[in-house]
Amino acid sequence: MLQDLNTNTICAQATALGQSAIAIIRVSGPRTFEIVQKVFHSRKGRRLEAMAGYTMCYGTLLKDDGTVLDEALVSVFRSPASYTGEDMAEISCHASPYIVSEVLRSLVAFGCEYAAPGEFTRRAFLNGKMDLAQAEAVADVIASETEASHKIAIQQLKGGFSKELTQMRDQLLKIVSLMELELDFSEEDVEFADRSQLRELLSKASDHISGLISSFKLGNAIKNGVPVAIVGATNTGKSTLLNALLGEDRAIVSSIAGTTRDTIEDTMNVGGILFRFIDTAGIRRTLETIEMAGIERTYYKIKQAAIVMLVLDYTRQDDFEASIKNLCSNLGNSDQRVVILLNKIDEKPVVMTSLFEGRDPESITPEENINKVCDAISAMAAANNLSPLAILPISAKKQTGLDELRSVLTTSQQSVSIGTESVLVTNLRHYNALKDAYDSLLKATVALNESRPADLICQDIREALYSIGTIVGEISTDEVLDNIFRNFCIGK
Repeated sequence: MLQDLNTNTICAQATALGQSAIAIIRVSGPRTFEIVQKVFHSRKGRRLEAMAGYTMCYGTLLKDDGTVLDEALVSVFRSPASYTGEDMAEISCHASPYIVSEVLRSLVAFGCEYAAPGEFTRRAFLNGKMDLAQAEAVADVIASETEASHKIAIQQLKGGFSKELTQMRDQLLKIVSLMELELDFSEEDVEFADRSQLRELLSKASDHISGLISSFKLGNAIKNGVPVAIVGATNTGKSTLLNALLGEDRAIVSSIAGTTRDTIEDTMNVGGILFRFIDTAGIRRTLETIEMAGIERTYYKIKQAAIVMLVLDYTRQDDFEASIKNLCSNLGNSDQRVVILLNKIDEKPVVMTSLFEGRDPESITPEENINKVCDAISAMAAANNLSPLAILPISAKKQTGLDELRSVLTTSQQSVSIGTESVLVTNLRHYNALKDAYDSLLKATVALNESRPADLICQDIREALYSIGTIVGEISTDEVLDNIFRNFCIGK
């Protein structure tokens, strides 16, 4: 059971910490105007309790001992037409850390409590201002790093996802209610619910939920970054490449083979698309326990990645074929895209004279050799039924060829377009709930086709309704809410 709505009044800084021009301090609860009035005096003597909602007044902020602290504006929002559904005020003052801390301390001295992370949005949900999926979208809007992730979050905040689920839930609830009514007249052998209509409804609902489940792969990639695994043998320059792409020393670089023992991940916005680069342990034969565990994790990341970047060492051309074969045997599915990188082109390799039909090695230019080696890599890939997006010569150390790599990465995602009305699942909690609902609907369909008793069919549909209800908050617990809102920022 959910706890009763809090009757306390809360306060928090709603803007980022640190020095800036303006800070906003938010107050919400039944004693909002009474408490704020004790720290704020309007220049025109206006009383906050008497002001209309969506109005603002100018005045002076005072400490709890009466000392003048700052000049400020106070915005008034009246219940129920406020973000939280309660009486609210927002104090706009200068963003000196001292001023903000003193205002908050004075508010607490007069009866406020410091807000917990997400407590304002939690109150908005409990007061019916938004459903749970919309509340979670608030955090996604704040955290969005690209246009695509922002667009999805705004769509969910507007209620597009919730509307689809609510309509589906209402239809299922209506027909299951009729079936349960039949149980009261079981001795009379009557049917209030049309079984053919139910079969059609279950089919449509299952197909719809299946589509939402399938959208999670794309939605999660847009929200958290397209996963790009950087793989290859030891000492091919994978960690150097990660650092070069991110523009910082994120991974330890060493000439000692096996330095990277675990995966290292970081995100970067490239051409308006968020990519999650994953540096993996170098693949080689080893008996060292920790390194073996890292290599196993590398194979797992290869299967999970949307894009795999295979890094080959230009100076170790004998390793090429084995690396390509190893990659092909560990790819997860046909949808994965592969980019092969010929790294360390700034170093002098052993020229593969077999590629030049007896030419004098001294007459072969570096550019000619690189092109021939890339052609040889292409042939090896084709022999293993691999069609890479590109084979790029680069130098991660000198940062040569990285612009071409970034271009290939962004181009690979150009086919992904998000319409303003698109509904994508981006939240793991929603994804798991939809999977549970889908399984329950399949069970109900089987039970219906096998003419099982109505009470068994109803039970399966009820379980689906429960799973859908947990997404929008029709069914929720304090534990679920705590898990959701503890990840919010304070002040929201």
